[in-house]
Amino acid sequence: MKITAIIEKGKDGYYSAYTEQEINNHCFTGYGNSAAEAKSDFMASISETKEMESKTGRISEEFDNLQIEFKYDLQSFFDYFDCINVSKFAIYAGINETKMRQYKCGAAFAGEKTTKKILSAVRKFGNELSSISL
Repeated sequence: MKITAIIEKGKDGYYSAYTEQEINNHCFTGYGNSAAEAKSDFMASISETKEMESKTGRISEEFDNLQIEFKYDLQSFFDYFDCINVSKFAIYAGINETKMRQYKCGAAFAGEKTTKKILSAVRKFGNELSSISL
């Protein structure tokens, strides 16, 4: 089963990871001071539920073949992948550096067109990285 986990920064400054999809009537969530903490807590909620279900004998096959796609808001993305220099990535993506820094800190929000442009640059960068050998 494939589920989408959404990782986002809340107005309270904390990060959350959650999915709206259920497995055996269970929803999964995670919280933390960073996107990494929220993601880790989210994964722990799945493991704990899987363990609990196996003890009761109600374990679903969906748990065995679980595939998780993570969807980040921009603040969470740059928090989780903090090794990415935001200003240099903005140049790489063809986006104004000041605007990109504002997206990162939540002072501004990217529209749909800009978000697609950023995602396209992320995927292009990922493809370039995956074709490297050292």
